[in-house]
Amino acid sequence: MNAPNDISMKNEDVLRFELEVFKREHRDLDEAIEAMVDKGTADQFTIRRLKKQKLRLKDKISRIEDRLLPDIIA
Repeated sequence: MNAPNDISMKNEDVLRFELEVFKREHRDLDEAIEAMVDKGTADQFTIRRLKKQKLRLKDKISRIEDRLLPDIIA
């Protein structure tokens, strides 16, 4: 188990901070990809790599959001 990346071991304040950081990184990647596509300055490999990185961030965001706001079945 990798403790620094294990969200079950982190308190709520740390998770909220990481959530904001990951959301900002996700937005930045989105803007960078869009700029590269619009200008035609990047090859498909670079764009694909950035999109995968963006998906990994989205997964991290989803896991943290699930931890902070768990589904409650009524």
